[in-house]
Amino acid sequence: MPELRYRSRSYKRINKRTPGGQNVLRYKKKKPSKHVCAECGATLHGVPRGRPYELGKLSKSKKRPNRPFGGYLCSKCLRDHFKSEARS
Repeated sequence: MPELRYRSRSYKRINKRTPGGQNVLRYKKKKPSKHVCAECGATLHGVPRGRPYELGKLSKSKKRPNRPFGGYLCSKCLRDHFKSEARS
């Protein structure tokens, strides 16, 4: 029987084979949902999915795209934003 804190389905159950040849059940937190654009709701490319302790190990350039509104707007909405800003 798993420990009480692992009984919910918020943990992903993974079967691992140990070096000793045993099959053991490991409990891992699930990945968070994909990041979405603030305007249209499309999934953002170049933004990794991961728990905060995993993202903290990444360099700044790998956490989000290196452009204005990177990690907030998709490229299509960003293009539209710049066009409307230039026209006004």
